[in-house]
Amino acid sequence: MKSNEIDVSKIDLDKMKEKTAETPSLLPYAHTAGGAIIKPEDVGKIKGRAVSAMREQTEMQMSQLYEQMQLLAEQAKKIQQRVEISERIYMVKMGFEPIIGKTYYLYRRENGEDFLSLVAPNEWGRSKKMDYVATVKLLADHTWDVIEEQQKNGHIK
Repeated sequence: MKSNEIDVSKIDLDKMKEKTAETPSLLPYAHTAGGAIIKPEDVGKIKGRAVSAMREQTEMQMSQLYEQMQLLAEQAKKIQQRVEISERIYMVKMGFEPIIGKTYYLYRRENGEDFLSLVAPNEWGRSKKMDYVATVKLLADHTWDVIEEQQKNGHIK
């Protein structure tokens, strides 16, 4: 026998059949010499990265929602303050009809009564017997916007 010759009697064909596949494309490894390397993935790492990315993304979205809620709460508070000052102004006696978009001045007399005036605080003479409360403007929705106010403990007098 030559060294190049193959002795067919020594080949176990059943064992060789186990080493072949009918559908080699489904093998979890490369089935040819030039085939791509297929490495098994660590499923725990993949899930860990996915969960980490998911948490980072949802935390960012929750933070954005929280900021939006704060902005909405501030806007609601400003509207509530406009309603409160508007109700207060509409309770005072007015000798004129306020015009939308014009600026007026809210004062409180010594007896505790509020009144609305066209006269600014710096335009009164020496004998003023009232306290300046706020500079207000009538808006188109007939609420009053406080432009400037005399603060006392953080609240309008």
